[in-house]
Amino acid sequence: KVGLGARKGNPRLLLQKLMTTHPAASRKLCNARMLQVAFHPITLGGPLKQAYSDGFLAVGDAASQVKPTTGGGVVLGLTCAGVAAEVASEALVRNDVSAAFLRSYQTRCNEAIGFDVKTMLRIRKILDMIPDEKLDDIVAMCTRLGLNKTLQNVREIDFQGHALLHVLRSPRTLIVLGHLSLVYLSANL
Repeated sequence: KVGLGARKGNPRLLLQKLMTTHPAASRKLCNARMLQVAFHPITLGGPLKQAYSDGFLAVGDAASQVKPTTGGGVVLGLTCAGVAAEVASEALVRNDVSAAFLRSYQTRCNEAIGFDVKTMLRIRKILDMIPDEKLDDIVAMCTRLGLNKTLQNVREIDFQGHALLHVLRSPRTLIVLGHLSLVYLSANL
């Protein structure tokens, strides 16, 4: 399965271009063929402010519980699905499926993923302002400094706010952050 995120352009053409001309992806996908194609928008602006109503809980993509950095949402969606199951079970035991009772779903989801989503939203804003070529340079710098190895020690990479806190323990991260700050400032002056 191959996914592609794009804000503009024809997704089908962009996917074909990725598969045929991207330096790394084209080598891996040169013998691949498309068996099924599906395109759908994924909201990167953070979860719904209210993912509940009387007798209703929205979960996963339907509640925009996806990573603002990548659009991936399996782990965040599953985390919130677990919360939804707990709240739904409690609601059935109490025979109360009112929005007032189900509000705890929103609170618990915010406790479970809120810090990471807020961090990723901030990262997304920064990334959106930096040209792709500069991002490639930053990724190469991270690799040269061994930050990819530091990330390998992170237990749960999908919770990127907490992963970032782990990486910040490495003094090498300060070099990358300094470079990123300069790139960000030069892109926005």
